[in-house]
Amino acid sequence: MKSSDLIKHLTESGLMPQEEMLEVQCGDRSLYIGIPKESALQEKRVALVPNSIGLLVSNGHRVVVEKGAGVAANFSDKDYSEAGAEIAIRTEDVFKADIIIKVAPLTLEEMEFLDPLQKQILFSALQLSSQPKDSMKMLMKKKVTGIAYDFIKDREGVYPIVRSMSEIAGNTSILIAAEYLSNANSGHGVMMGGVPGVKPTQVVILGAGGVGEFAARAALGLGASVKMFDNESHRLRRVLINLGQRIYTSIIQPKLLKKALINADVVIGALRPKNGRTPCVVSEDMISDMKFGSVIIDVSIDTGGCFETSEITSHENPVFKKYGVTHYCVPNIASRVSRTASYALSNIFTPMILDMGEDGGLEKMMHNQAGIRNGVYMYKGILTSKTLGETFDLPYKNIDLLMAAI
Repeated sequence: MKSSDLIKHLTESGLMPQEEMLEVQCGDRSLYIGIPKESALQEKRVALVPNSIGLLVSNGHRVVVEKGAGVAANFSDKDYSEAGAEIAIRTEDVFKADIIIKVAPLTLEEMEFLDPLQKQILFSALQLSSQPKDSMKMLMKKKVTGIAYDFIKDREGVYPIVRSMSEIAGNTSILIAAEYLSNANSGHGVMMGGVPGVKPTQVVILGAGGVGEFAARAALGLGASVKMFDNESHRLRRVLINLGQRIYTSIIQPKLLKKALINADVVIGALRPKNGRTPCVVSEDMISDMKFGSVIIDVSIDTGGCFETSEITSHENPVFKKYGVTHYCVPNIASRVSRTASYALSNIFTPMILDMGEDGGLEKMMHNQAGIRNGVYMYKGILTSKTLGETFDLPYKNIDLLMAAI
């Protein structure tokens, strides 16, 4: 038989060697997501808004929302049900979901609802300084994969949720200050910014991070004069570049700071914490020398505050006066504008969840996106954060080594 006839015969009979076809495994793209009602004090935000849930449901995902979860942000249960969400009457029903998304960390009572056999995924803030050791042990016992959304990075290396909440806190802090400068809130009758022929409002900002930058933007937009202090010159330089205009900047030096505070109408405290605690850079003596009727907004009160006279206040009773200076020291300023903040959170969570579904689950997403992996502090009950391990004296493993074994 000729070679050509032999090849033809083998091909027709199916005996000819074939190109190997590898099986392409399609992961289950349908996700089961639970949104519990926030129980933390003064937390009014919700992780997902109805519009986002409508998008997730239309992409084949199942979303369960606890009854009343969006009320504090002015989203009704009807808004969620019309978007396609299931409304759970009992809290424990929400915690049957594979993925739990919550703004504040879980309480020990909420952790009891988790099922260790499910090996659930938890998205929430980490808030290291307020986490008891028992909560870490409980999450380990429940075999949870914990992701701190405030440590997630985007593809450009930016912390998107931190950036977004900083923008909200910075802008809102200036608006709050404007309220308490005016007569409407027993202020000294000063308008933020001023008008031609009248000396502009003097705003001092402590901290050149995200909050400080957006506070400066808002103050400048209203016509105020801004002075900014920080202990890192590169941060000050970055803010100047981002603002696109020159403002007074200085390293924190007590004499220069005291002089600036004497003339200030508004002081925004937005310093970043060091070792979990914000440095207290403004003494009580400095406060006593400030102008009568001036306003302090201590955005850093969440981590201890940067004014010696600061005391935690609430949204119901937000201010107190000392030495004639109005102090606003409410933790979690973003909850004051809970609807806007909820939209901002939802705009970040929604694409992340959609990507997770498209990637076929969290593990594949962690392989594909290092930014998500950066937020993982616990993987299936194994602590992966060195900081948490050393803080609470708990065993931990490197997340990259764990992922390499998958």
